[in-house]
Amino acid sequence: MKNKLTEQEITKKFGEGFDCSQIVLDYCSKKLNLSHEEALKIAACFGGGMWHGETCGCVVGSLIALGTKYGNAIPNDKETKNKLLAMKAEFEDKFCQKHGSCKCKEILGYDLSTEEGMAKIMEKKLLEKKCPKVVLDTIDILEEII
Repeated sequence: MKNKLTEQEITKKFGEGFDCSQIVLDYCSKKLNLSHEEALKIAACFGGGMWHGETCGCVVGSLIALGTKYGNAIPNDKETKNKLLAMKAEFEDKFCQKHGSCKCKEILGYDLSTEEGMAKIMEKKLLEKKCPKVVLDTIDILEEII
C-alpha cells in the first residue's frame, strides 16, 4: 500500500468532509485497482456507523477493501469465501481488541445519531482527537492482513 497517512493528514481529510470509511478505503485504493474517486464514492455512506452509530466506518471501509481484494465471485467458491471470512474475523478481532468494540457509538462513548450525542462529540472534539487515531490503527491492522 502507499505511504502511511499521518494523523494531521487524516484530520485534514475529515475537515474536507471525508469520513473514516472513505479515508480507509482510499488508502487501500491503489492495491485494489480503484481510483481515488471510486474509493471515495464507494465508501461515502458508511462513516459514523452509517450515521446510526453502529459498525464503525473504519471497519466497514476495511471490510470493503478485504472483499474487493479477496472476495468470492464464482458460484459455490467456498474455499475463497472461507478464506475471506477468516480474514474478516481476524481484522474484527484485532480492531475490537484495540478499541473495545466495532461500534462507533461505543468507541466514541456517545451516539452520533442523536442530537445530544453529537453535541457531546463536537464539544469534546472527538472527531478531531479520537477518530484520526482509530483510522491510523485501522490502517496498521490492514497492513498486516492485506
